[in-house]
Amino acid sequence: MTEGGATGPVHVAHVLSSFGMGGQERVALDLATCQARDGYRVTAVSLAKPPDGSLSDAFRAAGVGVARVARSRAGVDPGLVMRLSRWLSANDVALAHTHNPMALLYGAPAARLAGAAVVHTKHGVNPGGRARLLAGRLVARWVDAFVAVSPETAAVARSRREVDERRLSVIPNGIMLGRFQPEPAIRARVRAELGIGDTSWVVGTVGRLATEKNQALLLRAAAPLLCPEAHLVVAGDGPLLASLSELAVALGIAPFVHFLGARSDVPDVLNAMDVFVLCSSSEGLPLVIPEAMATGLPVVATSVGGLPSVIDQGLTGFLVPAGDEEGLRSRLAVLRADPEETRTVGARSRTAAVARFSADRMHRDYVELYERALLRRQHRAWRA
Repeated sequence: MTEGGATGPVHVAHVLSSFGMGGQERVALDLATCQARDGYRVTAVSLAKPPDGSLSDAFRAAGVGVARVARSRAGVDPGLVMRLSRWLSANDVALAHTHNPMALLYGAPAARLAGAAVVHTKHGVNPGGRARLLAGRLVARWVDAFVAVSPETAAVARSRREVDERRLSVIPNGIMLGRFQPEPAIRARVRAELGIGDTSWVVGTVGRLATEKNQALLLRAAAPLLCPEAHLVVAGDGPLLASLSELAVALGIAPFVHFLGARSDVPDVLNAMDVFVLCSSSEGLPLVIPEAMATGLPVVATSVGGLPSVIDQGLTGFLVPAGDEEGLRSRLAVLRADPEETRTVGARSRTAAVARFSADRMHRDYVELYERALLRRQHRAWRA
C-alpha cells in the first residue's frame, strides 16, 4: 500500500532517539531503504540535538528524508509531543514507526494527535524503572501494532504487560545481505592492516562496549588461547573501553587483542575473523548475529534473549550459558583445534542467514503490518 490518496505516496516517518549508529538504527535504515525503493515517501526523524551521527548520511544516500524534532532538554520534555505532532501533521505523515522506549513515549501520542497510524518496534529488553514502565504501558494504548524482534522479546513484553496481546506480533530483524558475504581479498587486507598473519586464528566481536555486552567475559575466556598465532578483535566503542584495555594488560594478552573502536566497515571487520562471539547478559535480536552468519562465520553466543531462536545449536553455531567462562573457553578451544569444523559450521550459518534474515523478508512482513495499521487509522477517521 504505497498510494496515499490525493496527496501521493504514503509518508512513513521512522522516529529515532538519535542518528547514532546502533542496532535498532540500522534496522530502521535497512527498512527505510526498502520502503523508499518500493515507492513509499520515507523520513527518518531524530529526537536528539546536533551533531548527527553517521546514520543521517546513510539515510540520505538511500533516498530517505532526514529531519529533527529535538528534545529541548535532558530528561522529560513535555513540549516535545506537541512539537513532534505539529511536524507530523505539517508533513502529512500517514504512519509513524517508533523504535525503542524514548521514541515510543513521545512518538505514539504525537502521532495519534496528528491522526497518523502508529507502529512500534521493541528491539530489546529495554530495562528501566517503574515510572518508565507505567508511562510505556500508557502510550502503548495508542499504537496500532507493537512488534517484538524475537519470540523471547515478545515474552518480555507480555511478562511486563507492556501492550495488549492483540496488538503484539513478532517480526525478526533482517539485513541487507549483499553487504555481508565472505570476501577473501578483504579478509587479507584487514588482517594486514591489523598486523595479523593470514594463517592466524582470529576470534572477534562487534558491539557497544557496555556492561550488558560483557566483553570482559570474552577476554577472560579467550586469554589462555591467545598467542602470536591467535588473536582477538573487538570492534566498538563505549564506556568500558578503558577498563577492557586494562583487563587485557592484566591478563597478559594485550599484544594479541585489537581494540578497533567504532567502525563503519563492519562487513570488512567480520571478514577478518574465523569465529564470532557475542557473550551478552541480555539481548533482543542483535543484527550483528545474522550479519556474522551471512559472512560465513560460526557464532558462539550466550543463550539469552532472542539468540536461541537464531542459532541452531551445533549446526550454525553454539550457545553457552550466560556468564559461563569455562564453557565459552572450551567451545572456542574446540573450534580453534578443528578448522574444518569451523568452515563447515560457517557455511551452514551463511545458508541459514540468507534463507531467514533478508531485509526484503523483513520489509514484506512490515508492509503487511502497515496495511493493517493504516486501515485502523481510516476506521478511526470515519468514526470521528
